[in-house]
Amino acid sequence: MNTLPDFFTSFFSKLPQPPVWLISEGHNRIVLLLNHVLQQEPEAMQRLARQKGRRVKFAWQQYTLLLTPTPVGLLAVASQPEAGMGNVDLLLEITDTDISDLSQKLMRGDKPNVRIEGDVQLAAEVQWLAQNVKWDLEGDLARVVGNVSAHNIVRAAKSVEAKLREWLAK
Repeated sequence: MNTLPDFFTSFFSKLPQPPVWLISEGHNRIVLLLNHVLQQEPEAMQRLARQKGRRVKFAWQQYTLLLTPTPVGLLAVASQPEAGMGNVDLLLEITDTDISDLSQKLMRGDKPNVRIEGDVQLAAEVQWLAQNVKWDLEGDLARVVGNVSAHNIVRAAKSVEAKLREWLAK
């Protein structure tokens, strides 16, 4: 019997590898979003500035993202090492392989299983960032559509999220 999670796993495993330029542009967009969020948190930028030049590799299956903090406390895409850990100071690899299980876990608000390898101090800083830096989506939306509309959009999105979590719990 085929279930919906099996369908998604099968579907994503059959997708072709995107072209290099598309992956590069995706990485650049991720960094732009992360830097936008970081600029709203001066303490986060100070913490990252102390780690300048270090290399953090995020990995899930065949997908990787290699970042390095800049001297001003923002992030930049780092060049890929040749093989293995190479010149990477910290490796954070999501070990959950099933996309449907991982999606359900994230929708419930649970954290994925992560293998951590490398510098302990850098890992502690990344953990602090993950726990303390949050995107003020409503504030950003308010600049575009106004305060009331932004509040209503966020409230509606939270309602949809709650219904999805309730549905997943069943």
